[in-house]
Amino acid sequence: MSPRTRRNARSVGRPKSRIIVVLGGASSGKSEIALQLAGSRGPRAFVATGQGLDAEMVERIARHRATRSAEWQTIEEPLDVEAWFAKQGSEYRIVVFDCVTLWLSNLVGIGLGESVILARVGTLLDAMRRTGATVIIVSNELGSGLVPVEPSVRAFRDLSGRVNQCLAAGANEAYLAVSGLPLRLK
Repeated sequence: MSPRTRRNARSVGRPKSRIIVVLGGASSGKSEIALQLAGSRGPRAFVATGQGLDAEMVERIARHRATRSAEWQTIEEPLDVEAWFAKQGSEYRIVVFDCVTLWLSNLVGIGLGESVILARVGTLLDAMRRTGATVIIVSNELGSGLVPVEPSVRAFRDLSGRVNQCLAAGANEAYLAVSGLPLRLK
């Protein structure tokens, strides 16, 4: 058996996942672009990491939810996203994960350090690859603004940049959202 035949034989029956990253600034249109990339074939899941901890965030979550049709199953998972993908991700054809930045904020908020978070990002990518779904990841690009004055905010911005680099490197496609327009990076 040739190496190519062996490789093809090993992949028979394995689901083929596709990972897409959509990056952008605040209110850049990245979530809308992610939904457009998702299309209408289902079953579809929307994994939301935001938490309605104040009135403004409750309103923001409601606005986001209103942009999705009823065919979307919404999963609110602020912390254990990689566990959700490992256990239930394969039940869906399309999964939108929105958003990485809030997930990171939640993880930092419970006291996790950078090395633990980066390891979890690796675990997350592995779990996404095993789903057989098209997974669309939404994340904020925080590195284009001013350098924050506060050391903790600079550290979060830097962590977010490293996480985005890991996700983009592991993705099949990557887009930058600017003024509601997708610019394909990869």
